[in-house]
Amino acid sequence: MSNVLRLAIVDPTDSSREALKTMLLGLDSLWLEAECSRYEFFVDVVSQSDPDVAIINLDADPDQGLKLIEDVLAVAPECNVFAVSSSTEGRIILQAMRAGAKEFLAQPIRLEDLVEALNRIRERRFGKAGQTVQGGTIIAVTGSTGGVGTTTIAVNLACALAQKETQSVCLVDLDLCLGDADVLLDTIPEYTIADVAQNIDRLDFSLLKRSLTKHTSGVYLLPRPVHLQECGLIVPEDLKRMLGLLKATFTHLVLDLSKGFTANDLTAMIAATHVVLVTQIDLPCLRNVVRLLMSFNEVEGLSEKVKIVINRMGMGDNQISIKKAQETIGREIFCEVPNDYRTVIEARNNGIPLVEQAPKAAVTQAIVSLAEALSGDDPEAKPILSSGGSKSSLGRFLGFLSGKK
Repeated sequence: MSNVLRLAIVDPTDSSREALKTMLLGLDSLWLEAECSRYEFFVDVVSQSDPDVAIINLDADPDQGLKLIEDVLAVAPECNVFAVSSSTEGRIILQAMRAGAKEFLAQPIRLEDLVEALNRIRERRFGKAGQTVQGGTIIAVTGSTGGVGTTTIAVNLACALAQKETQSVCLVDLDLCLGDADVLLDTIPEYTIADVAQNIDRLDFSLLKRSLTKHTSGVYLLPRPVHLQECGLIVPEDLKRMLGLLKATFTHLVLDLSKGFTANDLTAMIAATHVVLVTQIDLPCLRNVVRLLMSFNEVEGLSEKVKIVINRMGMGDNQISIKKAQETIGREIFCEVPNDYRTVIEARNNGIPLVEQAPKAAVTQAIVSLAEALSGDDPEAKPILSSGGSKSSLGRFLGFLSGKK
């Protein structure tokens, strides 16, 4: 990739140097050009490898480390130097910046802090187009009520996204009590989101990656807890950190939310790039869509993220028309997924995603189209839409829902 950042690191302490290497190797848009365990050799390493970023740990000898910043910039003035130290004294930070360091990171390094610092360098070097280390698109999938097919959409959306080799996808089951994403993928995970929460204080990329289960489709799964008693272990602050690490690790996160609209669900929706609201085209579901959109309007920036997806389109002859549905909810329908009960239930029962079970089916193609529209790769991509659905004689009820007497 043309916007890969090349790094060189120096740290005389083996343990912290290895920890940093492990962290860097988890980020696909970085290349570890060189590593060094001696300050006195690092200038030669930089002059030979010409890295974009040089990371210098000052802890072994702060005075020598600070002098090294100046020496590195003397031979490579275009290099961006990051100073690292377990000391957060203002004097050390000021001396590092005066020596020419572009960033100062506290030891032990937090992945979130490193990613933010690298993104600032990337923006200066490559512009806005290459700002993030990885795409980090978060798609939160929720439903207007239970049974509308939220998990089916979330799981198959993740698998559709993972079909592209350039995309790495993680599916997180946030229906903590009754989630079944693992069943739809026919997997028996060794670890769950509860295990991650219990180790949140020492959470890093390596630990997080080991906690995930990789499916044959390429999707990484972080499932809901095994025991109901463990659901309380996951709190919004911890979830926020998990999502931050996952966002730095994968190009796409798909979050299957619960139907309870809990604090964790709200945290996920606020963090999301897109919120997919799955519904069916009947009165109870449309009523809930109106109620939810009213609530979302009270959270800054949330309503604008919402994409309404009609599932099981064409299920009955008396379905409300798309035009009437849009008038009722005051929003355009983003995507329509056709009803194909036999194909979907067969895939669910077999634990096989639709892209593998029935790749040519209309329901599969609709979800693939939805994935392309949400992936961010093609801003002109449009999901599949039907011609508008069947007409309905329930207009007066719809008028009541939309406030028209």
